[in-house]
Amino acid sequence: MLKNKFLILFVIFCSVCSNSYSQKTIQNIDARTNLSLNGEWNYILDPYKMGYLDYRQEPFDKSLTGKGGFYDNLNSPKKNEKVEYDFSHEPTLSVPGDWNSQYERLLFYEGTLWYKRDFNVSLNNNNRYFIHFGAVNYESHIYLNGKKIGSHKGGFTPFQFEVSGKLIEGNNFLVVMVDNSRKRDEIPTVNTDWWNYGGITREVNLIETPKSFINDYKVQLAKNDSKKVEGYVQLDGGNLSQSITLEIPELKIKKVYNSDKNGLVKFNIPVNDITFWSPNNPKLYQVKISTPNDEVLDKIGFRTIQTKGKDILLNGKSVFLKGISIHDENPLIQGRLRSEADMRMVLTWTKELGCNYVRLAHYTHNETMLRLADEMGLMVWAEVPVYWTISWSNKETYKNAENQLEVGIERDKNRASVIIWSVGNETPVKEPRNIFMSNLVDKVRSLDNTRLVGAALEVERDGYTVTVEDQLGDKLDLASFNEYGGWYWGNSKDLANYSFDIKFNKPVIISEFGAGALAGFHADDETIWSEEYQELVYINQLKMLEKIDGLRGMTPWILVDFKSPRRQNPVYQNFWNRKGLISNNGVKKKAFFVLKEYYKTK
Repeated sequence: MLKNKFLILFVIFCSVCSNSYSQKTIQNIDARTNLSLNGEWNYILDPYKMGYLDYRQEPFDKSLTGKGGFYDNLNSPKKNEKVEYDFSHEPTLSVPGDWNSQYERLLFYEGTLWYKRDFNVSLNNNNRYFIHFGAVNYESHIYLNGKKIGSHKGGFTPFQFEVSGKLIEGNNFLVVMVDNSRKRDEIPTVNTDWWNYGGITREVNLIETPKSFINDYKVQLAKNDSKKVEGYVQLDGGNLSQSITLEIPELKIKKVYNSDKNGLVKFNIPVNDITFWSPNNPKLYQVKISTPNDEVLDKIGFRTIQTKGKDILLNGKSVFLKGISIHDENPLIQGRLRSEADMRMVLTWTKELGCNYVRLAHYTHNETMLRLADEMGLMVWAEVPVYWTISWSNKETYKNAENQLEVGIERDKNRASVIIWSVGNETPVKEPRNIFMSNLVDKVRSLDNTRLVGAALEVERDGYTVTVEDQLGDKLDLASFNEYGGWYWGNSKDLANYSFDIKFNKPVIISEFGAGALAGFHADDETIWSEEYQELVYINQLKMLEKIDGLRGMTPWILVDFKSPRRQNPVYQNFWNRKGLISNNGVKKKAFFVLKEYYKTK
């Protein structure tokens, strides 16, 4: 009997662990039938994890009964029943949204917090159902009607769990435990220069699909071939051998295929008279994929991106990447970007600056941001949070990084705006790191050979010479690196004396440069934190960078001031990184107009 109990425990444990990285996410969830679970969720602050661990620090959900945690959602106890929580009498948090920016008492909170939401559903037994999360930071455990449906790690990537057969007709409740504690072996690791916003930061939806449905697809131009659309459609479900129709009406394309026994169709279609997507003409085509039981609509642009020597070619023509770096943060109301309006505001600022390109740092941004970039004509550098010093030799850390990279590529592979997949930022050169990062580059190329691969490389300085020879650059398409002349090293008035020794015959992208300034603080151009100091850094940086052979773009750091616990000066920072060209109340600093004028000449 005891042996059987241990066997049951083992099975429970394994079934939970297997969900740490969830099944392949459904492509284009906004095109599906879905019930939004956004809105007000009750929450319980739980710094001791009382709702998850017993007094022996063992998880309740791995016990024989699985009972005892906050996920039971007991709210009408019997008079002789002791219950030490009650969601129904707790305050609420808005979802999507981080918890740090919604209540002052949660501003610096890092730890465990429980969410609960009631919802009503009318079930169709002929269909399947999935709970889909746009992002939850960082580790989450999800329970439906008191039963665990899965767990996930990673604060910026989407995930889902199938709940077919687990929903009940009428009233249901969803409980999510979220823990944003920073840990050395995670991605990102303990040390970052942005706010660790905890919570359900992006949309939550209940997705309804047919029994067999279109789970994934890719429709893009072939590598370096502007006259061929290729890709695939992948079905999920029981009946996988079906007819699949692909239509792009404006290109007079309508093709019917039969999927193989695994539900897969690959296609290769010649095209003529196609209008290519570009910043000057962000053309998107209506694409329809259908089966006898399912249909998905998307808007997709077609373009080629490649390098030739020290040049970058968009649709075969040389392009200079006039960019800026962006965090997933709204400075005006503080916290993560919550809505399309928030994101459109930020991208409109980039267009006003004269940008044709943005670096979405330092993690996977909201899918809506990428779709807006498609629409507004902004090329994108997309990144994963392999940032600074990672546990390079830890196999699970690498697995986590690779998973986040793969999920981001899966989600955004149909976005014409994405021209660069970045595998990391400012990672210190040493052998374990070189292996870790090289493997990530190989993974990108195995998943997508139609885009460029980059990273913010390390540089070395000797006197007035800046050398770029990070061996990871051998595997990349770009000589891309950060440098902070005039701020972290050197004097802004000495920048004219610096030269760059770049060991790669590749296009040069300056992925970061900049200086901090408090908007409205004016002084002479030698006074740190003044707008005038930041302005002079930009003026002299641009003159210095213009001398680089093969300079093909830049993303200065950063568009807007953003929150960071590392930035504590009570007069000039007050937990804000002030390198933004726009302040946290929307005021454009003097350096904004310097960069804007420069981009007019490119």
